[in-house]
Amino acid sequence: MLGNTKIKSLLETAVKSRASDLHLMVGKPPILRIDGVLQPIKNEKELSEAALEDLIFSLLEPAKKEMFLKKLEADLSYEISDLARFRLNLFFEKGGMALAARIIPYRTPKMKEILMPESVYNLLVMKQGLILVTGPTGCGKSTSLAAMINYINDERAEHIITLEDPIEFIFESNKSIVAQRELGEDMLSFGDGLKHIVRQDPDIIMVGEMRDLETIGAAITLAETGHLILATLHTQNAAQTIDRIIDVFPPYQQEQVRAQLSLSLKAVISQQLLPKKEGGRIAAREILMNNAAVANLIRENKIAQIKSVIQTSAKEGMITIDQDLKRLYKEGVVTKEAAVGHMMSPGTLDEIKVTRIMKEMFSMDDWKSRDI
Repeated sequence: MLGNTKIKSLLETAVKSRASDLHLMVGKPPILRIDGVLQPIKNEKELSEAALEDLIFSLLEPAKKEMFLKKLEADLSYEISDLARFRLNLFFEKGGMALAARIIPYRTPKMKEILMPESVYNLLVMKQGLILVTGPTGCGKSTSLAAMINYINDERAEHIITLEDPIEFIFESNKSIVAQRELGEDMLSFGDGLKHIVRQDPDIIMVGEMRDLETIGAAITLAETGHLILATLHTQNAAQTIDRIIDVFPPYQQEQVRAQLSLSLKAVISQQLLPKKEGGRIAAREILMNNAAVANLIRENKIAQIKSVIQTSAKEGMITIDQDLKRLYKEGVVTKEAAVGHMMSPGTLDEIKVTRIMKEMFSMDDWKSRDI
């Protein structure tokens, strides 16, 4: 009982501190991640092995406790009424238990609040195809997906089914009806969930994570057969995302998958979270729209050339991650150090300063005549 009271107190502190995560490890005090920076909770002592075991076991029913001790890993959701929901990962390190908790607000996010580009709004009127949200752990993929589902829920009368591990944001059916299924509770695997999902009459399917060949293959097939699929992958940019999907399949299938992907893929939204100058964090995004040029490059296995198409297709709503980071830096939203630390080609940030200086050094006519 004491463990349950203490873990609730720590989670409440995390929410009040506007932290994104809480970390508990043996020999360390409870640690929060606030605006991307790890910092211990003031006046909290280092956790002993017995104390942390008591905290973690207070969260688990007997069956889940047994499963955790058997598999040495566990994912689950937790809720403190009228405060927040939490995505918990339990694991072992150096023989001791550990916990990582992600704070999930009750209120589902809006597209406008997370500054989603206009081009993404246009994607969400589509009736079928595959839209991927990618990026490293903790970059806000779940928040972006939730905002997209929220937008569809408010604007369209559709049947939306989500497959999650565990369920994070809770959606209240509005114009759409939303069914949320949790791994281990409502389905045995993402692959199993997708295998039978067509019998549930879905219009839109959200897959929390495309983890394996079975899930990726099912998602691509469903995108071809009249469903809009929203899913995530742990990849850094659009080109890497397409390579990752194709490489999952055995070589004899890859040509067929490239052909399928060239037709079913609608967009890849790759994002990273950066600290803002004034505090808080903001997402920088790379947006790839699958036009005729991109589809041709996918079919011909010329994935490396996709970056060039993104760079020259701003009118179609495309932007590279480096271009968006430059924009945030020029607008004074993030520091140079933050922008450079997240760029694929950090040296290109200096071009902003060089170009401005050159314009100041020469007259406009002289400037226009120079190939800079």
